[in-house]
Amino acid sequence: MAVPSPALHRADGTAPRVLVVDDEQMLTDLLSMALRMEGWDVKTAASGFDALTVAREFDPDAMVLDIMMPDLDGMAVLQRLRQSGNDVPVLFLTAKDAVADRVAGLTAGGDDYVTKPFSLEEVVARLRGLMRRAGTARADDSEPILRVGDLSLNEDSHEVERAGTEIELTATEFELLRYLMRNQRRVVSKAQILDRVWNYDFGGRSSVVELYISYLRKKIDQGRDPLIHTVRGVGYMIKAPQ
Repeated sequence: MAVPSPALHRADGTAPRVLVVDDEQMLTDLLSMALRMEGWDVKTAASGFDALTVAREFDPDAMVLDIMMPDLDGMAVLQRLRQSGNDVPVLFLTAKDAVADRVAGLTAGGDDYVTKPFSLEEVVARLRGLMRRAGTARADDSEPILRVGDLSLNEDSHEVERAGTEIELTATEFELLRYLMRNQRRVVSKAQILDRVWNYDFGGRSSVVELYISYLRKKIDQGRDPLIHTVRGVGYMIKAPQ
């Protein structure tokens, strides 16, 4: 049985605010219901121009933004938000699943990407991750430190230590290590890593995963009992020494 995720809240103790923007009424209703069940404060908008107005008044902690809309598309909405200094985390929602569309959305300043059809659970999980990483919402009763053997990673301060020695990681190395540690003793494929760490498909360029795994090994495992393991033909796994 799945363990419920700890409730998130803003720094002032109020519920996180999420703005859902899509011109499909049924979809916004479903998403709103799922997000309100998390205890979040939800507003909706059915067009790009409405989204800009509601975002200005509502000041959301995260936004679910459809790309294909009749008046002002999601890319244009995001561009105007960023130009106005609004750095709200944005989860793009669209039927487009081509690599070029994913790259375009993230290059424009989006933070994550989900393609239709999707599961409501996935959208909730990704929004939780966006808000926690951005620092707009957190859970007081959740432990921000991940541990595998003598390796620890603090998700809030981004500090990483092994056997008490601090390890300096780049932002991408940190995200890769965090993903491995969240899935310790589970094999994750290169495709899963590309999707979760880089947020879009590099096509055939899975070599970028091998490259960053090698960076991590030099910093985490060199001269110590290895934690990061290759499962040939499948992917990678992190686990404590037996």
